[in-house]
Amino acid sequence: MIELLKVLANLINNLHDIILYISDVLGLNLSDKDLHFWLIGGIGVFLFFITDTIFKRIAKWNISAISFIYTFTVLVVVVFALEIEQKITNRGNMEFADIVAGLWGFLIMFGVYLIIQNAISLFKKVLGKYKR
Repeated sequence: MIELLKVLANLINNLHDIILYISDVLGLNLSDKDLHFWLIGGIGVFLFFITDTIFKRIAKWNISAISFIYTFTVLVVVVFALEIEQKITNRGNMEFADIVAGLWGFLIMFGVYLIIQNAISLFKKVLGKYKR
């Protein structure tokens, strides 16, 4: 896990340096804050357009699918933050397997929830037919 984070950090740092170099060559002279403003802002708007398009299509099918995607995304951030916190504080081991285990826990528990929800819904439909 630590090696993966180091590789990603080096990749991001190298990309950062390349973009700053290109901005200097073009005479833009962007500061680090300017770079973050334009790059993260642009990436955010690009991701918004993609996400908005996908979520509009999913919403026609089932709004719970959007809730699931949002929840899963938040959990990805949370589990990464927990592992980074363990590394910083030296309380526990920072391992990618912990991230995978945590996300599997959510997926399995969510699957159980769906089974129970569908069973209740099926029970109500069957009960409704017998009441008529």
